[in-house]
Amino acid sequence: MGELRERMEMAMRLRNFSGATIKSYIWQVKAFVRMFGRSPAEMGKQEVHQYVQSLVQKNKSWSSVRLAYSALRFLYRETLGREWKAEELPRVKREKRLPEVLALEEIEKIFAAVRNVKHRTALMTIYSGGLRVSEAMQLKVTDIDSTRMVVRVEQGKGKKDRYTILSRALLEQLRRYWRMWRPHEWLFPGKRPGTPLSVRTVQTVFARAKKKPAFRSLSLFTPFAIALRPTC
Repeated sequence: MGELRERMEMAMRLRNFSGATIKSYIWQVKAFVRMFGRSPAEMGKQEVHQYVQSLVQKNKSWSSVRLAYSALRFLYRETLGREWKAEELPRVKREKRLPEVLALEEIEKIFAAVRNVKHRTALMTIYSGGLRVSEAMQLKVTDIDSTRMVVRVEQGKGKKDRYTILSRALLEQLRRYWRMWRPHEWLFPGKRPGTPLSVRTVQTVFARAKKKPAFRSLSLFTPFAIALRPTC
């Protein structure tokens, strides 16, 4: 689906889709093609219905089915210019899940379990500012405004810029981190020059920290975690 993929990618970029969304949509279309072994241009409503139904039968999450549904709708409606009758596709009852809220003691343990200062500071920045991982990884050094005590979040959710409060405790941690790492452009640079730390890396660090015991006394982090705690 080389040419079709290029057309679909171009259509999504013109609509200012995020890189993550583009990647997810393309993956779903590839999975759809693999299931039937034919070009999407040769298929239609029946195959789409079967594909989405197969995800339901595999007990895929509501968000996964919705993602596949949206990707195929974009493919047929926007890329191939075909009519899309969404009401004819299977609906999935959305599961009700409460977001994971970590207790202060758990936050302390995570901070204490992360040895790498850059990774620990990144997690503290996410926690203190109430940021998404992707937002924190796009922060630049210039986004930290110690004069007004705010953090500028550029092109966050909804492609809008916003500001979040910079706590005194986080500012002190960022200064310690800066003295050690001396970042220039990206606040949390990745291994490759000129690129930020990847979202996957931070997610992996967080997941591992939740599983291993803290390597130092929690008393060192208790007051700091309290000071970092975001306020309403």
